[in-house]
Amino acid sequence: MSKKSHEKIRIGVSIGDYNGIGLEVIIKTFMENQILDLCTPIVYGSSKLANNYRKSMETGDFSFNKITHADEANPKKANMVSCWSEEVELSLGNSTQTAGNYAFVSLDAACKDLQNGKIDVLVTAPINKDNIQSDKFNFPGHTEFLTEKFEGDSLMLLTNEKLRVGVATNHIPVASIAKNLTVEKIFTKLKIFNKSLVQDFAIHSPKIAVLGLNPHAGDNGLIGKEEKEIIIPAINNAKSIGLQVFGPYPADGFFGSANYLKFDGILAMYHDQGLVPFKTLSFGEGVNFTAGLNVIRTSPDHGVAYDIAGKNMANEQSFRSAVFLAIDIFRNRQMDAEINENVLKVSKNKS
Repeated sequence: MSKKSHEKIRIGVSIGDYNGIGLEVIIKTFMENQILDLCTPIVYGSSKLANNYRKSMETGDFSFNKITHADEANPKKANMVSCWSEEVELSLGNSTQTAGNYAFVSLDAACKDLQNGKIDVLVTAPINKDNIQSDKFNFPGHTEFLTEKFEGDSLMLLTNEKLRVGVATNHIPVASIAKNLTVEKIFTKLKIFNKSLVQDFAIHSPKIAVLGLNPHAGDNGLIGKEEKEIIIPAINNAKSIGLQVFGPYPADGFFGSANYLKFDGILAMYHDQGLVPFKTLSFGEGVNFTAGLNVIRTSPDHGVAYDIAGKNMANEQSFRSAVFLAIDIFRNRQMDAEINENVLKVSKNKS
């Protein structure tokens, strides 16, 4: 990441399921010319498909700058890399296998350019986790796919200006949660979380709260033993290496009491334990960030929303926030790398 601080960041965007609201929030976001002062958008899909979608919205005049490769992107326009030439028909509001196939084509093309340094960050529009399944995409969601494709251990992290919630387990059945929790897994997630808060969010010496798995955080073993046997040892391991980690806290009252405001991050034990309160407090404004990887990927905190697709009803705020967060994290990682590089230079000079 050697890009100079004054240069615009190249934002790669995968379109997700084109029969949902992905293209709508993408178009609405990049119709605002002010955003082009901060980044160069490079969307992966089909300009003809995007134009047909825009017409269904009955919105103002807008078109993407059609290009063949990311290297051709015009920094003053929103660009569209043509990932396919065949005609694709919209079936707004419907789940189709064709839309799932092309969602993968878009994602795969964007990921290849991210790997090759042709874009700086990736913002993913929502996919349908069912219709995208194939021999090329056999994952519960973006997070798991990207974790296998890129370097690092990942942490699903939902964030807004005041709240950051990570999850120890991702997209797994509720019946499998307890057996998927181990001391090492929670300890690893806490290390990833702490590093991300420092490197990606520029928070010095962050404080992380950990939620219990069972009601009342187990009531000292009365309602489950996971807290005593797994979660507390993981917290102690984190403390032993200098991390500021606290808990486990009973999940039911943690958010209602506004206790969450005292911490820089909260680690939930499973998907809904973290995402239900997060989306209740910030739906439409939050961002899903895949922390821990050597690349930066963000996405809006909502799904495909078939029920309002193409009706010009979708709120683009979460997608716009995902773009802004990707820019901020890219800059913060640059700053963190420069600080560490300067520390090493001073250390070498002293020796």
